[in-house]
Amino acid sequence: MREYLLCLLAAAAVTYLTTPVVERVARRFTVMAAVRDRDVHDEPTPRLGGLAMFLGLLTGLLLASKLPKMGSVFGEADTPKALLSGAVVIVLLGIVDDKWGLDAPVKLAGQVLAAGLMAAQGISVIWLPFGGTFVVDPITSVLLTVIIVLVCINAVNFVDGLDGLAAGIVAVAAGAFFAYSYLLSVELGIARATLATLVSALLVGMCVGFLPHNTFRARIFMGDTGSMLLGLLLAAATITLTGQIDPSVVAGPALLPTLLPLLIPLAVMAIPLIDLVLAVVRRTRAGRNPFAPDKQHLHHRLLEMGHSQSRAVFLMYAWTGLIAGAAVAVAFVPVPYAVGGFAVGLGLLIWAVKRPGVSKATTAGLRPTGTLR
Repeated sequence: MREYLLCLLAAAAVTYLTTPVVERVARRFTVMAAVRDRDVHDEPTPRLGGLAMFLGLLTGLLLASKLPKMGSVFGEADTPKALLSGAVVIVLLGIVDDKWGLDAPVKLAGQVLAAGLMAAQGISVIWLPFGGTFVVDPITSVLLTVIIVLVCINAVNFVDGLDGLAAGIVAVAAGAFFAYSYLLSVELGIARATLATLVSALLVGMCVGFLPHNTFRARIFMGDTGSMLLGLLLAAATITLTGQIDPSVVAGPALLPTLLPLLIPLAVMAIPLIDLVLAVVRRTRAGRNPFAPDKQHLHHRLLEMGHSQSRAVFLMYAWTGLIAGAAVAVAFVPVPYAVGGFAVGLGLLIWAVKRPGVSKATTAGLRPTGTLR
């Protein structure tokens, strides 16, 4: 645990310290989020915050490679190299998109390339927890890997709409995933969960280090460089843990061996995934491009109900924590206790959503400063 925390702190410190430098670089080269009719921020704001996160990731991985108990991650498998290959491609793609803007097909092609590189080098779905263990063939493995990566990347990208929202949600989600994968890898002795645990810890550090610069009112946005990187890393952690660990290994009286390998990743990504699905359905029904931006995301609806931006962001954090935390609790505590805790949390959150902290008249004059998706 201490080595994971050390890597987390290193990633957080480097991200925090390099973000102001990246901000100056973004201003120098005019990598700015301009104010457009479809945006919700009210002044040009630097992008490229994801570049500082990437530096935090590199630092955390470098430190981990030097720590004795992390040897199983860097010793035999090529998965760290696969992770870095995909991350480099996605960061370069994000930088170009943040500076000049890319069409959706070009971005999609770049995301597929990043996912394909990871799959080709070892980060791929090997089996699925259907009917025990269902081993997938190589072509299906690559296809499933690409699909998971694309869904995670675009889910995080869609939810990146208010200051601090995406970074905070990913931090909470990655924290829950860290708890689950750590308990499997350390307490249950599953060595192959180690990379998932490390990536989850680094994700928490990267987001925590970036949030002080990104909370309302943000001095810098993570841009597509950051949102796509976070989505890619969440996908890599999910694939490494879920797609490569035999469900029978985690069987036990308090575990659900068949469902948990699917339940935990879905629960961790629940809020971004729900927002993504609702957006696609909403836009498709209206005869629009599923990726065309609008102002009907979950956080926009909270603002319309009268919540301030900070309160809306906090509520989104809380929903993520409730769903992900309940899923992790089901894995390691008696189900009635987990369900009871979830029911209490659900009631409190519904009450909080229905009781805005400020009036609609007050929020009508406020313009949140995130980037609309």
